[in-house]
Amino acid sequence: MNSISIIGGGIGGLTLGNVLKQQNIDFKIYESAPEIKTVGAGIAMAGNAMQIFDKLGLKEKIENAGTKMHALIITDEKLKTISKTDVLKLESKYNVCNIAIHRADLQKILSENISEHILLNKRLSTIEKKENYHLTFEDKTEIESEIVFGADGVKSLVRNQILKSGEIRNAGQKCWRGILQTEIPEKYSHNAYEMWGKGKRFGFVKLSENILYWYALVNEKFYSDDIDLLETFREFHPDILEMIAETAKQNIILNDIIDIRPMDSWCTENLCLIGDAAHAMTPNMGQGGCQAVEDAYVIAKLSESEKDWNIVFSQFEKIRKKKVHHIVKTSWTLGKIAQWENFISFRNTIFRRIPESVNQKQMEKILKLEL
Repeated sequence: MNSISIIGGGIGGLTLGNVLKQQNIDFKIYESAPEIKTVGAGIAMAGNAMQIFDKLGLKEKIENAGTKMHALIITDEKLKTISKTDVLKLESKYNVCNIAIHRADLQKILSENISEHILLNKRLSTIEKKENYHLTFEDKTEIESEIVFGADGVKSLVRNQILKSGEIRNAGQKCWRGILQTEIPEKYSHNAYEMWGKGKRFGFVKLSENILYWYALVNEKFYSDDIDLLETFREFHPDILEMIAETAKQNIILNDIIDIRPMDSWCTENLCLIGDAAHAMTPNMGQGGCQAVEDAYVIAKLSESEKDWNIVFSQFEKIRKKKVHHIVKTSWTLGKIAQWENFISFRNTIFRRIPESVNQKQMEKILKLEL
């Protein structure tokens, strides 16, 4: 019999494990993979997540493993600036940096301190509510647990079998993510770039010394199984074509862009969803992982003074929903605008006219923790 079971050893589940350990609360994490290893490619940890990692004593490790981002820059295909958000201005206020890091490096750091609590090769098969929760894994092992956290991602089995909710939305965009070992010009060293074209986008950021992360998106109508990325992005800046050409095929992954339509409830008796299982979002604001980290922090903060987990879950929903739903909706809308196929000049002109102070305020709204 477990007191607390966390299903999923991604960023949300691992962060929750760290905050529970800090409070001397016992738990077990069940991760489907045979090891905590690279999933996806690069990820941004903005100042909201980094404030929490600071409280966990992990900030320095994460900073050392990644690259500090000084600005987030949106450009056209030729790298001409459309919009810029200077995150350096917010660093001194919150005493944290925005970090670009490889997911594998981040998950390694998050798992190191709680490795004795993690069980690998445990892919959940069924979960049932009886007096407690009964969980069966694909290796036929079974456990009973009083409290369950579903941190098992956008296609969460915990959500599907217990809450029976969560409408997955497809944004109609294909996304390639690549990791490239290369010499990175100084001008690209500390900024995250996203280039907006006509029904397509390309973004890139340095992750660590000589490691570059890039992503490329196209509207589904432009996609085919034999698509040539170099040909598709031929009108983009030559540096971008070089990044694509130099990346080995085995270092590129392809996904659909999806999220979950904002849900009314993330919790039920003795069970709570966090991260993508509760509120998967499109990656257009770089907040998917960060919001999972915030979930873990808010749950831990509430549990300091409240020992009834169901009261914690109820308070958690009330505190988190407004901010999370705002980010999900804004990210979805921004992704649609960024992928426009018509009125490109109009779009770029409008975004160029938005004062940087407005971008700063939006960023600060996200960086501010709710507890």
